[in-house]
Amino acid sequence: MQQTEWFPIVTETGERIGKATRKKCHSGSFLLHPVVHLHVFNAKKQLFLQQRAANKDIQPNKWDTAVGGHVDDGESIQIALVREAYEELKIKDFSANFLFQYPFRSQVEHELVHSFWVQYDFPIQANLEEIQDARFWEIDEIKNSLGKQLFTPNFEDEFTKLLSHPDIIQFLHP
Repeated sequence: MQQTEWFPIVTETGERIGKATRKKCHSGSFLLHPVVHLHVFNAKKQLFLQQRAANKDIQPNKWDTAVGGHVDDGESIQIALVREAYEELKIKDFSANFLFQYPFRSQVEHELVHSFWVQYDFPIQANLEEIQDARFWEIDEIKNSLGKQLFTPNFEDEFTKLLSHPDIIQFLHP
């Protein structure tokens, strides 16, 4: 029997104001709940992306941020980031850099995204129970594929923010 997942409900500043089940948060209630994203670059300045599994309830089969997941009720943003990175890609022992926080509203949910990045040049092992495919992409390859229904809308929106962030500009163009 599957255990009920509980997510914290937060304000746009991240203050916890309650909790709700995953089902309630993904049912069109638009209860704002926190998620973590980790953008993984390598030394070649390529960006790692995952293709969401076909059985995902939101945006199946679309390419997305390397690591993305919900924060469980009672869990910190940092602990959720470490947990999700290990669950999805077996990445551990990394030091992520905070980028930005923003609300994202889809057709069925409302998330408070906490976005981070890291340069990681060690083996990555995608969890094929959660991810259909995964690989490093050239930045221009991503740019040329935007708007073609290949990526999740959230990734396309965040990718634009990512490329305009001073830390990423410095990393890509030292």
